[in-house]
Amino acid sequence: MEIKALGFYWLDTWVIANIIHLATQDFCEKYLNRKNDPCGRQYDQMTQAARSVPANIAEGSSRRSTSKETEMKLSDVARASLSELTNDYINWIIRHDSFPWSVKSTEHKEVIEVQFDRPAYKDDILHNSCIHILNQKHKFDKWLTTQDSVTEANCLVILCNRLSMMLRKQITSQFETFREEGGFTEKLTAERLASRTEKSAEANAPVCPKCGKLMIRRVAHKGKNSGKEFWSCSAYPNCNGTRSIDN
Repeated sequence: MEIKALGFYWLDTWVIANIIHLATQDFCEKYLNRKNDPCGRQYDQMTQAARSVPANIAEGSSRRSTSKETEMKLSDVARASLSELTNDYINWIIRHDSFPWSVKSTEHKEVIEVQFDRPAYKDDILHNSCIHILNQKHKFDKWLTTQDSVTEANCLVILCNRLSMMLRKQITSQFETFREEGGFTEKLTAERLASRTEKSAEANAPVCPKCGKLMIRRVAHKGKNSGKEFWSCSAYPNCNGTRSIDN
C-alpha cells in the first residue's frame, strides 16, 4: 500500500476514534443484554455510530487529493456520529441515576490530562499503527476496565467531547486549505483555462487591453452579440477585458 493512501493513520483524530470504537464495542458486549436491550437496537446503533467515526475520517482523508469538499463533508459526518454516540453514553449515565463528571472533578481532570504518543510507524505501517492504537487505549484502562458502567461511560463521554473539538479544528483547517487551493472542480476549471490559454497562444491571440494577459476566444451567449465570437481575458472573472475578433 502507498503511504499517501494511508495518510489518515497519522491523524490523532483517527487514533482516538479507533479507541472510542473499540471501547464502545467492549461496553456494549459487557452491559447490553436481552433485559435492557431486548431487540439489540441500542447495541447496533451505538456500535455503528462508533464505527462511523474512524470510517468517515479515513474515507475523507483518502479523498482529499481529488475532492476537499468531500473530505470536509465526511469529517462533519464523523463529528455528527460522534455526537449521537455521546448522547447515548450521557443517557446511560442518567438512567443509572447518576450525572456526568463535573469538569472540576478529579476523575475528569485525570482523563483530560492523559496525553497521546506521536505515531512512529516506520515502514510496517499497518502492524505498527494497530500496536499504537492499543497502547494509547491502555492508557485509559483505569476507567475503561472497572466493570462499572457509569465510570466507563463517563470516560467515553470525555473522550468523545475531546475528539469532537479536535474534529472541529480539523474541519476549520480543511476549509482554510479549500479557500486557498480550491477543490477538485476548481482545479479542473484551472486546467481547462490553462489549456485554452495555451491554444490561444499558439493561435497568436491578442493580449488583454486591461491587464496584458493573453486572451481566449469565447462565444457570447446573450445580448445583441449572442452567438458571435469575441476575445475574452484569460484571467476572467478577475479581469473582464474584451476585444472584438475583427481587431
